[in-house]
Formats: sequence, C-alpha cells, structure tokens
Amino acid sequence: MRKGLFHWDLIAANILFGANFSFYVSLIRNYLDFRLLFLLQVLVAALFFIPGALFSPRTYRLSWHDALRILLVSILVVYGWMYLLLWGSSYTSPIDAAIIATLGPAFTLFIDRLLHRHDPFNRSRIIGVVAIFIGAWLLIFDKGFVLTHGSRGWGNLLVLGAVVAIAANTVLIKPQLERLGTRVVMGWYYFIGVLITYPFFGQYLHPLDLLKLPFGALLELGYVLLLGTVWPMWLLYRGTEHLTAVHTALYRYIQPLIAGALALYRHQASFDATNITALVLIFIGIVLTVIGYQAGLKALSGLHVPHPLRRRR
Repeated sequence: MRKGLFHWDLIAANILFGANFSFYVSLIRNYLDFRLLFLLQVLVAALFFIPGALFSPRTYRLSWHDALRILLVSILVVYGWMYLLLWGSSYTSPIDAAIIATLGPAFTLFIDRLLHRHDPFNRSRIIGVVAIFIGAWLLIFDKGFVLTHGSRGWGNLLVLGAVVAIAANTVLIKPQLERLGTRVVMGWYYFIGVLITYPFFGQYLHPLDLLKLPFGALLELGYVLLLGTVWPMWLLYRGTEHLTAVHTALYRYIQPLIAGALALYRHQASFDATNITALVLIFIGIVLTVIGYQAGLKALSGLHVPHPLRRRR
C-alpha cells in the first residue's frame, strides 16, 4: 500500500510537469521575462521547503560531504534545470520541450553507468542510446545544421541541457535522499538557490507590476509556481527516494501526452512528422535502455554487488 503511494507520486508529478510547458510558453512570450519567472520559482519553492528542512531532526545528520554534494546539485537544479528550461521554452514549442524532457531517465541511466562502472554495456542498451540520440538530433536540427540564437533548434538544445542537468542531479543526490530524506534535501536546495539567484536577478522583481497582469496570466503564474514547481518537485523527489530510476523512466512518458494535448487545445503548437518520429525513436530507445538496465541489475544481483540506484532496505 505504501509503495503504491510513491508510484502515484511519480504519476501526479509528471502530469503537473507536463502541463507546465504550455504555461511557460504563454507567460514568457506574452507577459514576463523568463528570468523573473525563474526567480519567482526559486523564491516560492524556498518559502515552502526551507522551514521543513530547518525543523527536521535529519538536518543534524548533515556532514560536510553531504553539504558539498547538495551545493553541487543545487546549482544543477537551479541553473542547470530551472533556468535552462525556462530559457529554452522562450524559443521552442511545448510539444518539443516535453518530448526532449522524456530523455531524462535515459540520461540518468547513462550517467549512472559512467560514474559507477559495475556492469558492461549490452547490445540492448547501446541500440537504445543510439535511438535516443537520433530522436533528440531530429528535434534540434529539424531546420538544418545551423543553430542560431533564438531559433527553435536553439531552444531545444537549451532544454536538452536542462534534461542532462536534472539527470546528473538524480544520480548524484540519491544517497543523500535516502539518508536525509526529501524534506531536508529540498530545503537546502532552495536555501542555496536563493543565495545564488537573488543577487543576480532581484532587479527583475517588481511586485506591483505582477499585480497588473491579466487575471488569466495570474492564474497561469499561480499554477507554475505552486502546482508546476512546489508540488511536483516534492512528489518527484519523494518517489525517487523510495523507487528506482526505471520507474522514473516509465512515468516520464506522461509529460509529452499532457503537454501535447494542452498545447493543441490552446493552439500553441501542432504535432508534425518530426515530433512523431522523434517521439517514437526516443520511446524505443528508452524501452531498450531500461531492458538493458534491468539485465545489468540481474547480473549485479548474481554477483551480490549493491547497485547505487537501487533502494537500500
């Protein structure tokens, strides 16, 4: 029963994240500078998560090693994931961004393999990685090999950078999530996040200007800050703490379905041959990568070697 709750955490998180892409595009292109939206996300998340970390008994287990690891992944989450994702959303479509976001689990498994060289690459994993990169290549270079600043391909490349950053974060922070818990890790994420963002982006914050936004834009902003940032981040990390990277990989496919449906409904984008081909290749690639990952886990269990992304009990 308890484990089933964590599956629902990942499902809900990906539904909420999927809807985010449409609201990102709407807000950034019509009402707000993406840097202001970025700062607001960090500040609101800090308001919710820092108190929980400060009053958690697990905070006192924090070692210097934990602190350095959290500092590194805070930079990856804040600037690598949040900043690059919003910057990329300024130029690309919600559908492209959501399809690229599904690469996250594959990069998670790939980075884990590079950092923890326990099992060899097998044929399934190699073919899967190749298919994934071909799918990403189609989206980024859809209009040719020249990437110009402000183009759709440039936006897709920025989103891809954000995906790589959050994948590296998932691998690096797993031990701290298991030892300290989601509440402590996320509280310190955003405590550090405020320190490394407000001095540089505080100039964009003018509360009175925010109150002048149309009612519809305020609703979209409220969604992005609360239902699109605070709540899904909590659900995602709680699910990651208790489940495996394979579960994360499978549930990530909810995002393009939600983003695509909402973008089509709001006339923000349309599926074309490139979108569909890339999505099919990425889907096949991730399935093959997961199969290869599972085979690697079986080999490791036969050798009685603990895997770094396997939940310790």
